[in-house]
Amino acid sequence: MKSQNYSTTFTVDRAPEDVFDAINDVRGWWTGQIEGETDSLGAEFTYVHPKMHYSKQKITEFVPGQRVVWHVTEADLTFVQDKKEWEGTDIIFDITPKNGKTEVHFEHVGLVPEVECYDGCSDAWSYYVNDSLKKYINGKARAHSK
Repeated sequence: MKSQNYSTTFTVDRAPEDVFDAINDVRGWWTGQIEGETDSLGAEFTYVHPKMHYSKQKITEFVPGQRVVWHVTEADLTFVQDKKEWEGTDIIFDITPKNGKTEVHFEHVGLVPEVECYDGCSDAWSYYVNDSLKKYINGKARAHSK
């Protein structure tokens, strides 16, 4: 049986272009310290949640209104034995128009149940994607710490 990457999907009543812009405004929905550019192909940015998480992402796909992919080039997760579990993984946002709305499919390729951080990281992604990002897209609220 093949492992399943963490993924989640939600739908919003916004245009694909608005969804794409919100995803790429990472500081608007992902709390923590973010350094670098987050909104162009080839850009690199770091994310730090003090004493828990450091990662560096490179934007490897950037298709306006359709898809964004971040490739994790560095990681230091302090709460697991293999602190580099995220290195080499891909964080994918697929944006699809559906019945007058927009569907966002999120997948963290490499975040599978067999890795130690799966439970904690999937819980965090569930919050950031299904709550913080969705609210940010809908314009209801900016991201708040969990």
